[in-house]
Amino acid sequence: MSSLSQALTKAKEVLTATATQFHSLLHHLTATPSLIKTKQLHAHTITSGTHSPYVSSNLAKVYALCSHLQYARKLFDEMPDRKPFLYNALIRMYVKNGLPLVGAGVVVHGKIVVDGFGLEMFVMNGLLAMYMGFGERDMVRRVFDAMQERDVVSWNTMISGYFRNGCAREALSVFGRMMNEGVEPDRATLVSLLPVIGSLKSKVLGRLVHALVEEKGLGKNLALRNALVDMYIKCGGMDEARVVFDNMGERDVVTWTTMINGYILSGEPRGALALCWMMQCEGVKPNSVTIASLLSACGSLRLLEQGKCLHGWTIRQKLESDVIVVTALIDMYSKSNSLNQSFQVFVKTSRKRTVPWNSIISGCIHNSLARDAIELFKQMLVEAVKPNEATLNCLLPAYSIFVDLHQTMNIHGYLVRSGFLSCIEVATGLIDAYSKGGSLEYAYKTFNGISEDRDIVLWSVIIAGYGTHGHGKTALSLFYQMVQSGVRPNEVTFTSVLHACSHAGLVEEGLELFRFMLNDQKLIPNADHYTCIVDLLGRAGRLVEAYDLIRTMSFQPNHAIWGAILSACVIHDNVELGEVAAKWLFELDPENTGNYVLMAKIYAAAGRWKDAENVRYTMSEIELRKSPAHSLIDVRNN
Repeated sequence: MSSLSQALTKAKEVLTATATQFHSLLHHLTATPSLIKTKQLHAHTITSGTHSPYVSSNLAKVYALCSHLQYARKLFDEMPDRKPFLYNALIRMYVKNGLPLVGAGVVVHGKIVVDGFGLEMFVMNGLLAMYMGFGERDMVRRVFDAMQERDVVSWNTMISGYFRNGCAREALSVFGRMMNEGVEPDRATLVSLLPVIGSLKSKVLGRLVHALVEEKGLGKNLALRNALVDMYIKCGGMDEARVVFDNMGERDVVTWTTMINGYILSGEPRGALALCWMMQCEGVKPNSVTIASLLSACGSLRLLEQGKCLHGWTIRQKLESDVIVVTALIDMYSKSNSLNQSFQVFVKTSRKRTVPWNSIISGCIHNSLARDAIELFKQMLVEAVKPNEATLNCLLPAYSIFVDLHQTMNIHGYLVRSGFLSCIEVATGLIDAYSKGGSLEYAYKTFNGISEDRDIVLWSVIIAGYGTHGHGKTALSLFYQMVQSGVRPNEVTFTSVLHACSHAGLVEEGLELFRFMLNDQKLIPNADHYTCIVDLLGRAGRLVEAYDLIRTMSFQPNHAIWGAILSACVIHDNVELGEVAAKWLFELDPENTGNYVLMAKIYAAAGRWKDAENVRYTMSEIELRKSPAHSLIDVRNN
């Protein structure tokens, strides 16, 4: 009896130790999932006879974390008693693995209801996240509305989920409903809400949320402060973003990168570069996104030496192979007119990635090397690198520069075969290429082939195409077709059609259009619009009206507006108004030889030879020289 008792005690100790080891291993695998180790543990539990509902449940959870759908689902289905945590693990697995699993997700939803977990808030929040991950907004709304009880996590899931699915206004509506129902927002709520406000560019609402952050005493939270900075930048409030930034007691690399990007987006690249030095002083190490942003600032300012310094830093930090950095380096060198160095960076990177190809093609376009850009694209196809929509958007301006109908028709054929022509941005680029090459017939055929989703950019391109080539009436007709289709014209569209009216001599039509812009569309005219109208009136000899219009402007006329007046004065021999325009032009654009030449012509036509001579003398005195005209002829073999 004594030996049997000892044997049983020893067996019990072994089993207890084994169970403890299994629990420890399962806990470790939950923290750091490994499919191979999970399979090994699973096999061992079967062979050792230690398989139990507890072990099965946790194994199913780990398989779900490893995204092994088959095993996780098999263990889940075999379990007689399923815990809420297991449902959530399975739901997260389906969300992680995307849209094709919507049906399976619905099955899980059904099992939740059947097993009586439909009232478990923890599980229902997981369902909300699952359906949001699938983009099934209708199902999300049904689940949310059916929930008898909701906590702040439920509301946060709805807000962040709607935003991720591109429904910013719906996200904002959910927040409003949350506040109306008296649910107290937490830090996660506000972190989710601020990007929504930024995307809607509602600075007024952003300020209210900022005040709420301070009221709740959450102002010291770094993630929330970063979100506030980002929101103000997206709303166009750089000054307010800077105030938040300056008052932060702690700043990480995300904070600095957000501010640097903000300055670049607001057209202040020098401000971005100034932050780089401050960032270094605080000992914050930039990441690849920061470096890419700083390189963008160098490129926009053509600061080649500073860009080279950043390039050296990326090499020392072993970031030179990062695709974001590579792309930014190619772009910086291209914009700094150092395309050879762009190619040096390009040849050292992986030629199987699409993004560097896009960047080098864009660099060629920036340097007016259209033929090189086209050849690069052909080489890209030879090397079996798959182009994307961005590739074609980078490439198509080459055909506008190259102006070769045969080449444009070739790329048109490729776009049809590859399916890229269905992308509205690509189709717009093709129409622009045809238009700038003078092939309006092909441009219109391409435009006419797009029966749906014609956006304002597409309309503006086709209108500008006809206007540039002197077809003012067609451009005007297209404009009114656009308005009737429900597309609201913007400042660029009005500039294009007013320019078309000016060059076609459609004076009354142009003036009517200008009134339509002011009275019906409630748009405030900018300098380009005034230039078009002044040119329109000036060409028609209505110089007094043109000058009266200039005097009613709410801002100081620029050199283009005065230039339109001066050109009209040459045509109609108006010395008095020509002198007024020339006086302004000599001040605003003193190095433009053409202005002096035009004024001298006006004096000469009026027989005021002495004044004409004085103008020419002034030219020579300030060392201005008239640039000789030149033509570019494309010579081809038959």
